[in-house]
Order: sequence, then C-alpha cells, then structure tokens
Amino acid sequence: MFTDADLQQIQQRGSLLKTVEQQLVYFRQGFPYLKVVRAATVGDGIIRLNDAEIEDHIAFYESLLPEKDVLKFVPASGAASRMFKDLFAFMHQHEHAPEAVKAEDVPPEVAKFFSRIADFAFYDDLKSLPQLAGKLDGPPAVAHYVDILRGLLTTEGLNYGQLPKGLLKFHRYANGSRTAVEEHLVEGACYGKDGRGRVRLHLTVSPEHKSRFIELLEGLRPQYEKALEAVFELSYSIQKPSTDTLAVDMENRPFRNADGSLLFRPGGHGALLENLNELETEVVFIKNIDNVVPDRIKGETIRYKKALAGVLLRLQEQIFGFLNQLDAGKASLQEVEQFVTQKLCVQLPAAYHNLNETEKIGLLRAKLNRPIRVCGMVKNEGEPGGGPFWAVNPDGSISLQIAETAQIDPNDPQQQAIMQNATHFNPVDLVCGLRDYQGKAFDLMQFRDPQTGFISYKSKDGRELKALELPGLWNGSMSDWNTLFVEVPPITFNPVKKVTDLLRPEHQP
Repeated sequence: MFTDADLQQIQQRGSLLKTVEQQLVYFRQGFPYLKVVRAATVGDGIIRLNDAEIEDHIAFYESLLPEKDVLKFVPASGAASRMFKDLFAFMHQHEHAPEAVKAEDVPPEVAKFFSRIADFAFYDDLKSLPQLAGKLDGPPAVAHYVDILRGLLTTEGLNYGQLPKGLLKFHRYANGSRTAVEEHLVEGACYGKDGRGRVRLHLTVSPEHKSRFIELLEGLRPQYEKALEAVFELSYSIQKPSTDTLAVDMENRPFRNADGSLLFRPGGHGALLENLNELETEVVFIKNIDNVVPDRIKGETIRYKKALAGVLLRLQEQIFGFLNQLDAGKASLQEVEQFVTQKLCVQLPAAYHNLNETEKIGLLRAKLNRPIRVCGMVKNEGEPGGGPFWAVNPDGSISLQIAETAQIDPNDPQQQAIMQNATHFNPVDLVCGLRDYQGKAFDLMQFRDPQTGFISYKSKDGRELKALELPGLWNGSMSDWNTLFVEVPPITFNPVKKVTDLLRPEHQP
C-alpha cells in the first residue's frame, strides 16, 4: 500500500509506520462509542463548594504555592478565521461591487458588527489605516463596509482573518487595549506567582506565528513585570508534525495530493498531549486562549482557579499518603478501597472482588498512582462543549469522564437520553498534577485511551476525504487520570467564538 516514497515521507515527518498503519485500521473499523452510565450532577460526581470551603481551599493552595512548581498551559495556535465567518462571507459576496451594497443586503450579524464597531478594542487600529481615512469618522456608510472589512481581515490591513486569536485585541482599557494572550499573562500572575515572584506561561503556537507572539510579549514584558511585581518565564512549543494523522479517501485508501504524496492533517488538540508531557512542572493550569475577561471581573475567575488548585493539592496529599502506606505495608485495604470509590469516584470492576489481597493492592495502587485533574464544570445554558459523565472504562471500572457528543452512540436512545440529561458542560478549566508520590513526572502517554478518536469528513482540491482526530486532550487523552469535577460559576466562562461575542457586557469596559 505504501511506496518507497511514502515510507520516506513518513520517516521524514517523524512518524512511525506502525502508527500510520493503525490509523488506517481506525478508518476502516471506526472507534467504539463511549458507554456512559449517567450524567454527573451536583452531589453525584460534581462537587459544589460553599464559601467557607472555597476560602479553605484557597488558603491551602496559597500556603503551598511558594514551594510548588506551577505553570499555566494555553493552547494558542487556533486561527481566528472562524470568528469572522459571517464577515468573510459578506465581504466575498460584495467585493466586486461594494458601492452597490444596500442596507437590506446586510445580514443581522454583519449589521450588529458595524452598528457597534467603535466598541471593539481594535477599532483605533482599524481607524488609523491610511486606506480607511475618513471612513470611520462616524457611523460607517454601508458602501464602505467591504473596504473596512478588507482593512480588518486581510493583509491589506490588520490581517485579523489570518492571525491566531491570541494576537487579537480583545479588551479596551484607559491606557490602551490588550490582546487575549496579554489577558492570560495578567491572569496567570494573579494565581500562579510562586515564592520567587515567578510566573510561568507556556503557549502552544503555530510555526508561522511564533515570532509574533515572542515579539509582542517580550516587548510588553517589562511593563507587565513592573505592574504585577512578577518575573515572567514564557515558553513556547509547536504541535509536532509527527502527531499529524493520515487522511484517506471515501474508500479508506490513503488520500494523495496532486503530486502523489500522502496527505497528513493536524490531529486536533489531543496532539498537544505530547507538548504537555514534555513540560517540567508539577501543577498545570489549562485554559483556552479565548476564555478571558477584563480586569474588572477577573476576581471570580482567580478565586475559583485557586480553589480548584487547593482541591487538587489536598487530593494529591491524600493519595500520596495512601501510596506511602502501601509501600510500607501499613495501609488498611478497606480504607484505601473506600477512598478510591468515594473520594476518587472510581467504581471498581466486578472482577476486583475475586482477586486475592496482593492483586487487590496492585489494582488499587494503579488507580491511585495516576495523573490528577480537577475540572471546573459550568451549568449547561446552551453553550457547545463536552459534558461530565460517569462512564465505563476498558478495564470494567466506572469513573468520571468528559465526553463529547460524537463519542456517544447516536443510534442508542438510552445513551442519547443520558447525554440529554447532562446538567453541566466542560468549559476547559483544568488544574492538573503531573508528578507521582515520589516526585517523578508521569509519562502522560501511558494514561490515554487511543480508542477515543474522531473521524470527520473534509475536502481538498474539490475531492472528499476522511480526517482523523486524536483522542481529545481533555477526553481520551486524560481518560485514565484521576478526575474530580467541581462546579464553577458561569461568570468564569466567557469564550469568544465569533467577533460579536466581544460586544457582550463581560468583554466591554
């Protein structure tokens, strides 16, 4: 199936032939659906903290922070093009006769954008473009809409349509505007500053934009370090070409480009597990690049971030204690079982009860000695995203998992009913513990479920193809982690999926 040229291409990408061959198997056989038992709810898999508990967890985290190695991890390679989908469509539709556009030709989303164009943080930059001189001195004329969009979206101006979200100006302040990545910088300093005043931020970026991130942040570093009394350690990584996945045609044969070469596509955010695995740190905060707010409402986000970290560190302390007891032969098997089932929310497999004591200890040790994640969960108010469920694992145990809609069998009414009963969804608000009880880094690649990928349908050069996404970073890539869900308030979740989301009150001064 693969030619000598194919084998050379695979090797040059840093991929393994057996991995590529396994991808072909997934295309032919598909992925098994995740079996969910019930939705996790408050009191049954989701923890709701009261004010006293929040303050207690915050105090615990802050007491340990000076001695902890903490880092904030932000996937920041995503392009902003989808934010401007409606604006692009309008611009392309009318670019040949922009002066002929009438008010009735303007779709609601585009009309909303222009009616409040002066409220965007990037407005002053747009207005300063020479080609738009005079066109933004007041409410813009409909005949100028296409020119303004060219200035915003293309290389003729700000090129926002091709930049990553992290480099777009999101919020306006009295002393200027901040990009999304600057907001992450400020937020990280509010909960991740260690005893030396150090704040570590790691960004995953695309190769073509890495230099722009570095130029922006290095230029602004002195003023932020002075204002926040912090020392920033900024690091970057790129999604590895070796994590790209082979595409196939509709007959599941390798898809070939016009020159005969194999087509590989990015494997989705699950590919970032390798980036995360290479970081030398103990505690990691993970949050999406577009989920940031201005300083005036950062308070609750910071409060809950610290509380989640406190929950993590307290859980970690208990787990480490039990593992040390097991090492010393002083652990009560019944007490460990109770902790695993009640605190770690793991229902042991039925076969566990038939094991001898040595085998039981081995299984319990395996359940304890794993990476840990504490995940914020927001009440479901119609936002898209995966949800929290109790799900069956390959070993027969049942535990807490974040499941996407695509992972649940659409032809099973019972499974669909469980999915519809989800009261909360995943806003990607995680705090993770990456070292074991002996201080060694976990190999995160050993704790993922490779059977939880996705197959989607795309096209290239007018030809249909199938694409493969690796197990999602917070889905299959973390499926064998110890997991706790904690309810967080909706104010901590303010993503920007389309440009007009920046007009919401939460994103305005």
